[in-house]
Amino acid sequence: MVDIRWSDMDVFQHVNHARMVTLLEEARIPWLFEDGRPTAALREGCVLADLRVRYRGQLRHEDTPLDIAMWIQQLRAVDFTIGYEVRAAAAEPDSAPAVIASTQIAAFDMQTQRLRRLTGPEAGYLSEWMD
Repeated sequence: MVDIRWSDMDVFQHVNHARMVTLLEEARIPWLFEDGRPTAALREGCVLADLRVRYRGQLRHEDTPLDIAMWIQQLRAVDFTIGYEVRAAAAEPDSAPAVIASTQIAAFDMQTQRLRRLTGPEAGYLSEWMD
């Protein structure tokens, strides 16, 4: 669950696109980078390679908190793609999501400035979340 802030609204009183991207990030960061997770080392180096956001409905301040479901859509040697479905917290779990999104994230070695392979534990953890 991620709370919508008043500052996330735009002039039309729905969640602004740039703020939606931030809300997705706020859901993703604890899921991947929390201490004790096999993917916590990605805090030291990863890059966002692709971002896609499709809007199927509006989300407004009164829809807070948002229920952001996440899973792994694709897992490869150096990157993975996260799928998202965003609904108002009061929405039925099987209702159509207001937002469908994906982010492709690549593991990155900051010292060499090159992509790196995901470690066995990282890939194993991510594979548990495959759809």
